[in-house]
Amino acid sequence: MSRFNDNSDTTKTGRILIVDDDRRLAESLHNLLSLRGYTVDMVFGGQQAINRLQSSTFDVVLLDLAMPEVDGHQVLQYMRSARLKSLAIVVSGESAVDHVSKALRQGAHDYIKKPYVADELMTTVSNAIRKKRLEDSHGDMQRRLTKSERLHRFLVNNSPDIIFILDQQGCFSFINSKVEILLGYRRSDLLGEHITAIVDAEDQEKARYFFEHAHTSSDSERAINMALVSRSANTSESRKRHFELTMSVIGDGEVPEAGVGRRYEIYGTARDISDQIEAEEFINFQAYHDILTRLPNRSLFKDRLSVAITQAHRNQEKLAVMFIDLDRFKVINDSLGHTMGDRLLQAVSQRLLSCVRKGDTLSRFGGDEFTLLLPDIKSETTALQVAEKMLESIKAPFDIASHEIYIGASIGIAVYPDAGDDIEALIKNADIAMYRIKSSGKNGSVLFNAEMNGSVTRRHSLEQDLRKALQLNELEICYQPLVDTVNTNLYGVEALIRWNHPKYGRLSPAEFIPIAEDSRLIVEIDRQTMREACLHVGALHQKGHPELSLSINLSPVMVEREDFVKHIFDTLQSTAFPPHKLQLEITEGLLLNDRKDIVDKLLQLTRSGINLAIDDFGTGFSSLSYLHKFPINTLKIDRSFVQKLHNESEDACIVSAIVSMAQGLKMNIVAEGVEHMFQFNYLRSLGCNIVQGYLFGEATSLADVVIRYPYSKHITAAQGLASDTARD
Repeated sequence: MSRFNDNSDTTKTGRILIVDDDRRLAESLHNLLSLRGYTVDMVFGGQQAINRLQSSTFDVVLLDLAMPEVDGHQVLQYMRSARLKSLAIVVSGESAVDHVSKALRQGAHDYIKKPYVADELMTTVSNAIRKKRLEDSHGDMQRRLTKSERLHRFLVNNSPDIIFILDQQGCFSFINSKVEILLGYRRSDLLGEHITAIVDAEDQEKARYFFEHAHTSSDSERAINMALVSRSANTSESRKRHFELTMSVIGDGEVPEAGVGRRYEIYGTARDISDQIEAEEFINFQAYHDILTRLPNRSLFKDRLSVAITQAHRNQEKLAVMFIDLDRFKVINDSLGHTMGDRLLQAVSQRLLSCVRKGDTLSRFGGDEFTLLLPDIKSETTALQVAEKMLESIKAPFDIASHEIYIGASIGIAVYPDAGDDIEALIKNADIAMYRIKSSGKNGSVLFNAEMNGSVTRRHSLEQDLRKALQLNELEICYQPLVDTVNTNLYGVEALIRWNHPKYGRLSPAEFIPIAEDSRLIVEIDRQTMREACLHVGALHQKGHPELSLSINLSPVMVEREDFVKHIFDTLQSTAFPPHKLQLEITEGLLLNDRKDIVDKLLQLTRSGINLAIDDFGTGFSSLSYLHKFPINTLKIDRSFVQKLHNESEDACIVSAIVSMAQGLKMNIVAEGVEHMFQFNYLRSLGCNIVQGYLFGEATSLADVVIRYPYSKHITAAQGLASDTARD
């Protein structure tokens, strides 16, 4: 049996086109090939062949040369020009060498002479089909290889990481295009360069060590974080970025040789972790720094203080801890809002930083409190000098959002080892010293000494006792007379709170009012004071003396509350006190406030007839523009100016200026602290309306004020008030 009868031969799955103008011969050939399992098509003439080849694909074309109009040579020319992959086998009666040679030159695969021998024809066709299959397989493999190469090149060049190969000397043999995006280098500039050419100077030694051990290590892969130098495409300026480098040794036979005498040694990747490093640094910064001022926080301060104490102990040195608390910050923060307060804290921190050495640590301890560590100081004098420098630096006004703001500071100093030999003791004792300055008038500095411990214990004790005093109604109201300078009649009284402590005796308001404000107990104190004072003075009104006015000082904490206005109106209604006889004194710090809600509150009060006064005017830093914004009726000149009055004193000029300004603004003037007749006469000559002070008696009960005042018309009223008070 002929081998061509084997239908399992894979070559018989080919597709064949028969081209011949002899229909009988073509059909005979068609039948023969069909019996062998081929898919056969046939056309009769060269033009039909060209048309069919344009629309269909064949493995083999059996082509006759001698055909009318379009012959076999023209078909071969078309197949060649169209770059058809079909193999052409010429089956022709032409036996001349020229015809055969021409056909082969035109791209014919083989030549069979008519009449053909069936076995010879089938063998030729089978070989052609096999060759076509091999060519197709090779072409397919080439296409797949090309596609795979393109895919791998795409993956390598579009990888988020820099991919590189180093030779034995550590020079780049290959690097992907990601290096141009991440670092700004051209690939051609880096090929042949050592890897350390792109490593930051600080990591050069680490890079050389890492490379030297990368190809000698038993580990299959080694990784390290390293800073690489990034270069801008437009300039020679460079900056570093952080990368994670991973390197592994290339095994023998894994990749082709790099060239004569050279071989690929290291495959590596570099992943950009700059964002991760920055995020970690930011998280670490947040853990140990104050975000608002960017100063170290209390945790970092304590860490550095711990190290400084260890060094000071080892070297027998001194160090100082300062506790810095800003004066008047709370008033500014409440008045101008927290945003302005934050900006003020930032400005203060910069000024304080300008006063310290590079090795010192200034931290924001919390709120408006700062701490400063001064390691390795020669004596306490050094710390006092630094404190004085800081006080002087923040003395100048701060210009923030068109506001001119003045503040001060109270600084307590604890020196190691005299004021403590551990972290907690030094911070606590510096804090104690700071409170000593605050309680003695603020804006200064002082060194801690052992006697100060008692004052802190007293402060904490007073806060607890003050809470009890409010519950038990132990606080009492005293009244100081306000005298009309024109006729020296009693104009009114100012209600003042006093505390007769069961242990410490009668306390000065300067001692317990700051404690009340810090603890917010001042709100309840102000409320109780106003209610009782309205009842007391209202009783005098009922006894036939409706001309007396009542003046009450209110804390900024009270004014800030949402229910402030409602509480005032409720109190006036419940006590039946006339609003036009009530004067509320507010601090000068509130004039710094641009908040509309504060202005609206005060306008509601004045529209109801209540008078508003600025207490201790001249000690703050108000301006005429603020006085115009607020519905102020009265300015109270601070006692510090009045007490220093004499003919050519600077304070006399200040008082005169304040009086003139108030008169120009059509405001009343009240002078505090009048103790001598020449002060009274001078103020009256300036046109000051009302005065108060020891010249007219100390603060006492309302009954005593009226009784002691030297005009008989008040005696009856005072006696009536005394009896009413006894009944209450």
